[in-house]
Amino acid sequence: MEGLGAIGRKNGFIAPRSRHTVRSELFPYYERFTMDSRRIFLSEADRPQAWYNLQADLPQPVPPPLHPGTHQPIAPADLEVIFSKELVAQEVSQERWIEIPKPVQDIYSIWRPSPLTRAVNLEKALKTPARIYFKDESHSPPGSHKPNTAVPQAYYNKIEGINRLSTETGAGQWGCSLAFACSFFDMHCKVFMVRVSYEQKPYRRSMMHLWGSEVTPSPSTETEAGRKMLELDHNTPGSLGMAISEAVEIAAKNDDTKYTLGSVLNHVMLHQTVIGLEAEKQFELAGDSPDIVIGCVGGGSNFAGLAFPFIRRKLEGKDIRFIACEPCSCPTISRGEYRYDFGDTTELTPLIKMFTLGHSFVPPGIHAGGLRYHGMAPMVSLAAKLGIVEAAGYHQLECFEAAQLFAQTEGIIPAPESSHAIRAAVVEAERCRDENQAKCIVFNLSGHGLCDLASYDRFFSGDLGDYEYPQEKIDAALDKLPRFE
Repeated sequence: MEGLGAIGRKNGFIAPRSRHTVRSELFPYYERFTMDSRRIFLSEADRPQAWYNLQADLPQPVPPPLHPGTHQPIAPADLEVIFSKELVAQEVSQERWIEIPKPVQDIYSIWRPSPLTRAVNLEKALKTPARIYFKDESHSPPGSHKPNTAVPQAYYNKIEGINRLSTETGAGQWGCSLAFACSFFDMHCKVFMVRVSYEQKPYRRSMMHLWGSEVTPSPSTETEAGRKMLELDHNTPGSLGMAISEAVEIAAKNDDTKYTLGSVLNHVMLHQTVIGLEAEKQFELAGDSPDIVIGCVGGGSNFAGLAFPFIRRKLEGKDIRFIACEPCSCPTISRGEYRYDFGDTTELTPLIKMFTLGHSFVPPGIHAGGLRYHGMAPMVSLAAKLGIVEAAGYHQLECFEAAQLFAQTEGIIPAPESSHAIRAAVVEAERCRDENQAKCIVFNLSGHGLCDLASYDRFFSGDLGDYEYPQEKIDAALDKLPRFE
């Protein structure tokens, strides 16, 4: 095309000097590569150079973490016992933008920016006037959004002289991602994997081993916390709270080891905002803007990654709904309470104010293992408490049905966790159809399900069921929480 060389092309997408110039000079060509394109790409030059910190814009401050012994606000120095100093600084920072270091950017460039995709076939199948998009985080080497924070966490620990990290993982996405990140920085990685997922998802164990990490089913006999939990129930399926206890204990007892967490904490939410920051640019290129932003929630990181940059727009006056999707079997926001609680089962961590089902809560062994956590990120919790974010609970079978529809229309096999976001998008698109509203819906496809095919086999054979956690068990777990507010 004449004149195209003056504009340039990067990664299969026009990289204009000025979008206004392109719109006026090459409007039909521009339209063909943006609004009518199923996948919207950014060049590497368009990758975000800084993370966005929602703490700078929330109408209320996030309540501080409390010391587990004194119940007083914890000093940053106390957190540095198990966390990197820079990550602690980011945890409490009120700065709106925090620069992404070049070594982190270099590794991000392996898979970022990720595409924003218009789910045209899904729209047709639902016969909806809604425009459905998804941010595809399955392109990372571990296959999920988790490396967005694993890489900077490994980097900051490495430059502070730490060569060993301990962590927990549910379904394995976070464990794989930290193993992947540690392999780049020549660090040892110790992962405690929730026992039920350790048994359900052997190929994620294999991925962690390939990247050089050590993986132990939790609870285990390797730690005092694990032995105590096994004494209480030798057949326990485990939980993220239990695995966190073991990983924290390892870090606290070994000077050469620091602890890392794949969700919940403020600095994790911060790192994940590369997702939403990219999506903002991609929607601008598409000439569209979301009315509804959706993500599944376990600890809250993938939801926050997509939603937080758009919450900034809502706080500026834009009308956007935010839907956090959770399992009915682990309804943290829907049926939990907003109060201080421990992040782990054996009460080793600081107390954080969040929506919680109680740290002794042990959810059933659903196949969306990454959503089996008793608490919720403090920033996501505060946004929900303020009415900025709404929660929606879905059963396991309806989510697998939505995942099958998505695979058959868009060709991607989603992780069971992501299927909750797909189900919510389907529900909202069907509402648009019934009410004849052409709204724009975007959800975060937090990862692929290629390591979850055994779960799909159980779905097809009829071996999966729905489970709604009894209120009396939730009440019993909540009754065990400390009351000092």
